[in-house]
Amino acid sequence: MRVRILVVDDEESICEILKYNLEKEGYEVDTAYSAEEALSLDISCYSLLIVDIMMDRLSGFDLVKKLKNNSATENIPVIFCSALSGEDDTVMGLNIGGDDYITKPFVIGAVLARVRAVLRRSHVAQTIAYNTQKGHYEPDITFKTLRIDRNERQCYIAGQPVTLTRNEFDILLFFLEHRNRIHSRQEILRNVWPNETVVTNRTVDVNIARLRRKLGDYGPHITTRLGFGYGFKEEI
Repeated sequence: MRVRILVVDDEESICEILKYNLEKEGYEVDTAYSAEEALSLDISCYSLLIVDIMMDRLSGFDLVKKLKNNSATENIPVIFCSALSGEDDTVMGLNIGGDDYITKPFVIGAVLARVRAVLRRSHVAQTIAYNTQKGHYEPDITFKTLRIDRNERQCYIAGQPVTLTRNEFDILLFFLEHRNRIHSRQEILRNVWPNETVVTNRTVDVNIARLRRKLGDYGPHITTRLGFGYGFKEEI
C-alpha cells in the first residue's frame, strides 16, 4: 500500500512543489488549500500531514488541535511547515503534537529527509502495536508510581495515563532503561532519532522540557548536566 500524505497550505505554489517532489519519492499526495478544506476530507486515511500555520480563518495550529482531540486522527504524524521561524512558534508546534517543524523557505531535500524520518518513527510505533496484538509482550518498566507499558506504549503515573508524543515516550523509555547516568545529546539523538541527520540538539532540549512538565513530580528526576546532556536519576 502506498503511503498517503496530505499537504495543507493556502499557497498553491507550495502545495504543488511539495506534491511534485513527494510523488517523485513514490508517495500518494493530496492537497488542501485551507484547514476547512482539509477537515472536509477523510483525514484518517493519511499516513502523514504537512501543515502550514498561517491560513485564513482556521490556522494550522487550530487544525492540528482538532485532529489530536479526535481518536480517529490523534495518532497521525504531523509536520508543520511555516514561515514562522521563532523559537516560540517551534515550541508551540511541538507542544500541540507536531512531530517536526520546518521553516520556509525550505530546501526540498531536507523536507524529504524529515518526511522519511517521521514516517519511519511512525512505522516503528505501528509495528510495536501489531506485535502486541499478536501476543508478543514486554514487561513494564517502573519507578515508584511511574510506569511505562512498552506494549501499549503508554505512560502512567499512579495509575493515571500521561499523554506523551512518540519522541517524549521514547526519551523516557530510554532514560528509564538506562537510569542513574547522564547521556549526551548526541547519544539521545542516536537512540531516539536513529540514522537521522536533520534533527538538532535543540529538538532534544524542547522535547526534554516538555516531558518534564508532563511528568509533574517526577519531572525533576530528569536531570541536566550543563553543556553535556540529560539523564533520569532515582535520587535527587
